[in-house]
Amino acid sequence: MTDEGTYLYAVTSDTGLPCPEGLAGVGGTEVRAISHAGLVAYVSTVPLDRFGAEPLRESMEDLDWLGETARAHHRVVEAVAEGRPAAPVRLVTVYSDDEQIRRLLSRRHDDFIEVLARIADRQEWGVKAYVDLASAPPAEEGATTAGGPGAAYLRRRQESIRGREEAWRQAAARAEAIHDALSSFAIASRRHRAQDPQLSGRKELMILNGAYLVEHDRGEAFDRLVEELREPGVDIEITGPWAPYSFTDLADPAEPEVLGDD
Repeated sequence: MTDEGTYLYAVTSDTGLPCPEGLAGVGGTEVRAISHAGLVAYVSTVPLDRFGAEPLRESMEDLDWLGETARAHHRVVEAVAEGRPAAPVRLVTVYSDDEQIRRLLSRRHDDFIEVLARIADRQEWGVKAYVDLASAPPAEEGATTAGGPGAAYLRRRQESIRGREEAWRQAAARAEAIHDALSSFAIASRRHRAQDPQLSGRKELMILNGAYLVEHDRGEAFDRLVEELREPGVDIEITGPWAPYSFTDLADPAEPEVLGDD
């Protein structure tokens, strides 16, 4: 059994453009191109003692390793996407060998062509919105102290809970309004799971984690729209433009020979 696998970064149409020279992938591996059926897969050869199924399960729990690998993966995708539509695949998608990549390009040829046509001349923008529920209005003092100090305390607690629930409802409604406005501008949109503070690095609650596919020449207008949606109490972050990761779900869960596609 081979001790190496083929790491897949992205797929493009075969436009005749060469693989970017000197491009390094995950773990410093050399990136190369596999051309087949009118498509090009950008890959690198990786050791299975680090990228096999079992080692990956452990490595994916190492945030430092995961961050370094994600940055290397992203660098390759961005370099490949210069001057051509590129469909990135999910992080650490590893096949057994190059021949499996060729079979993938043949078997899913039409799917790749459709995705590449959809993302041509378009980019992904990310928008995250946050609110600080700790700043919700404090409970109002009760008009009566009937029942003694204990009953008054319980009333204040109930009022505080109701205040936070109302603040959450308002924040959720605002997130929906922001997403709807941005979605109506974009070609396509996706809502990802909100990140907890450990991942976001923010103490505030994330109420929106959206991705938006936007025409290349409308990026500035999209940015202006985000600015118009800002208002007190809701902090909005915009990132991008990026390669359209959220709109090119090319991983194939039915493919039994994929070694790792998390």
